[in-house]
Amino acid sequence: MEDLTWPRPATLARIGLVALVALWILGPSMLRSALPIWLVFFVAVGLEVQFLVGALRAGPRQAPDRRPQQVDLDRYGFEPREDELDGDDLDDNLLDELEVAAEPHPFLPPVRRFVLGLGLIAALVLAIWLVDSRTGWDSLDGPTRGKAAERFSAEASRIAGKEVSIYCDESRDYVGAVQHADGVAIVGGDRAYLTPERCFDLYRLAFEDEVTWSRTARALAVLAHEAWHLRGVGDEGTAECYALQSGVEVGRRLGLSQRTAERMMRQQLAENALRGVGTAEYVVSPECRDGGGLDLDVSRTSFP
Repeated sequence: MEDLTWPRPATLARIGLVALVALWILGPSMLRSALPIWLVFFVAVGLEVQFLVGALRAGPRQAPDRRPQQVDLDRYGFEPREDELDGDDLDDNLLDELEVAAEPHPFLPPVRRFVLGLGLIAALVLAIWLVDSRTGWDSLDGPTRGKAAERFSAEASRIAGKEVSIYCDESRDYVGAVQHADGVAIVGGDRAYLTPERCFDLYRLAFEDEVTWSRTARALAVLAHEAWHLRGVGDEGTAECYALQSGVEVGRRLGLSQRTAERMMRQQLAENALRGVGTAEYVVSPECRDGGGLDLDVSRTSFP
């Protein structure tokens, strides 16, 4: 039977790291908001250090003896030829010199693998930076981002019933990588923060007429949700129910048709229970329905 050689743990870890980064770049925006990429790279560097320390503690690997073993000699009756060099007849000093020349320094292979791992991590960090700087919110110039934020603020002000400001948290001091949320606002306050990913989804809709169905729908719901917090609604489930209803009008004003905006918010309502598995406070109540206690416009025949 053929002897299968499995990849080393370090190799498997590096393959997994590349796959995870690729999924983070190409996968859903929810993953990018929930999983801070700096944490992935921090763990990756820790694994490389662990591999290095483990290899150095294990010491140099013994080179296998590929000469015929005694059991083979006894079984097959192998007799060395006279012209073969007998290791026992070599000068001890000469043999030591040959062994030193043949074997690399025991610390070099682990160090080389460690440097290779760090180089791979650095390459992935560069790839993430290039993707973010050329395809996302960061790819927009300052005036364009400012104009977009003003538009988002105007829509939030309509819902809040007062003048409020929407900020796109490029530094992620408030949302995203630290708090693992798409948006945050102080109840009754005058400002809210959205992740750059949600801001970019809203920008694409309002300024470029581009729609990515689930991402656009979620961005509208998040903007409306934080606006209801600014209006004074503290309960997360209630704010979410109100946001799904207000999101229809926000979507229409930003460029969607009435029918498309309604379908998007219905999808968000249907997915609400799934997203609420880890955050039960965001699950809407049974009153979030047509004619229910949380229906903002009972005269409408459609909901939300």
